[in-house]
Amino acid sequence: MFKVGVVIFPGSNCDQETIKFLNTYEEFEVTTIWHKESNIPKLDMYVLPGGFSYGDYLRSGKLASLSPVMNDIEKYAKDGRKILGICNGFQILCERKILPGTLNRNDTLKFICREVELYDNHLKYITVPIAHGDGQFYCNDKDHFNFEVAWRYHPPIPNGSLHAIAGIYNNEGNVLGLMPHPERAFEEYHKSKDGYKILNTFLSR
Repeated sequence: MFKVGVVIFPGSNCDQETIKFLNTYEEFEVTTIWHKESNIPKLDMYVLPGGFSYGDYLRSGKLASLSPVMNDIEKYAKDGRKILGICNGFQILCERKILPGTLNRNDTLKFICREVELYDNHLKYITVPIAHGDGQFYCNDKDHFNFEVAWRYHPPIPNGSLHAIAGIYNNEGNVLGLMPHPERAFEEYHKSKDGYKILNTFLSR
C-alpha cells in the first residue's frame, strides 16, 4: 500500500474533499494527522490541504507553518518523501521555506473562485478550479534557481502571479505546491476530472 497522511490544521476546510479524492486510488491507505502531532510516522506522501488555517491571521499559512507537525514535514521533505500542498497548503510550504517564494494578495484585491485553464512544461492543458484571495506567486531573482515550474495559468492570469505560475516543484521534484484544487476536479458532477492529471503527474516523478 502507498501510505498517505493528510495534515489537518485549525481552519482547514478542504480536508474531507481531499481525503475523498485520495481514497479513489485503490492502492492508497489514507490517514489524518493533527497539526499538534510530532514524531509522525514515516509515510509515502503527506498532503497539506486547502482552507484558511488559523483564519489567515498574520499571513496566509504563517501560523500553520509554525505548528509542531511541520518539523517532521520539513524533515521528510529533505529525506525525499512526497509532500503536496494545495492552496493554503502551498502557502504553508512557502512560509516554512520548504518551497521558495510567497503567495501575496491577488492583484484584483478580490477573492477568486472559478475554473481556470492550466498548462505544464509539456503544453498539456487541464481545467481545474481555484478559490483564493492570496494566490499571487512571487519570488526574487535568486529564488528562480530553487524551483521548477509545475503548472502555469493560461491567460488571462487570474491573480497576477509572476510568470503565470500556478504551482511549483522543489528542485528535487518531491515537493509540489499549487494554488488550484485537484480535489475539486474528479467527481462526475465536476467540470473536469483533471485533478487526477495533477496528482498522477506528481506521483510519476
